Amino acid sequence: MDQMTMPALRREIHDLAEAADHIRRANRILVMGCSGGGKSTLSLKIASRFGLDYVSIDRDILWLPGWKERGKEEQRAIIVSKVKGERWIMDGTNPSTFDIRLPRTDLVIWVRMPRLLCIWGAVSRWVKWIGRTRPEMAPGCKEKIDWEFLRFIWTFEEKFSPRVVAGLVEHGSEVPVFQLTSRRQMRELLDLLAVPG
Repeated sequence: MDQMTMPALRREIHDLAEAADHIRRANRILVMGCSGGGKSTLSLKIASRFGLDYVSIDRDILWLPGWKERGKEEQRAIIVSKVKGERWIMDGTNPSTFDIRLPRTDLVIWVRMPRLLCIWGAVSRWVKWIGRTRPEMAPGCKEKIDWEFLRFIWTFEEKFSPRVVAGLVEHGSEVPVFQLTSRRQMRELLDLLAVPG
């Protein structure tokens, strides 16, 4: 399924200034996208600028030390607790929890970068953090990269994006969605928000 055959997002935002205005007014923002696209960096900058609690699905919900995945029921219970907060920005894509997250979300930012840029982002992040755990990851989960992860990134748009769109349509049809599709667009958005580089 390509973008042309995916269901339409009902409340999609196309204008950067309008997106910036939504961000300024939002109390709860969901940031999602393919690994390596820059969603964690963007989330942290917006959290700092607007005093939102930063929630990382990877760090706070999905992973236990040593890359051990937390049980699904416990993950859902933690998400239920986190979304009750009044002001947050949550970084994580998995549509299986959209039924919990989207009803509490004021705005979705979909960091939808080209796959080569995501591959570059993941590889350069690995080089930067090799042998260490980056701040937005769970303790004891040292930065790693393998062919399975790179394949996930490479096929994300064709395999995963249709599930994301379907989840947005089903659980968040009234939630505004803004798609960031280039680094330039991301920089312009941060400039509009007066976020330091």
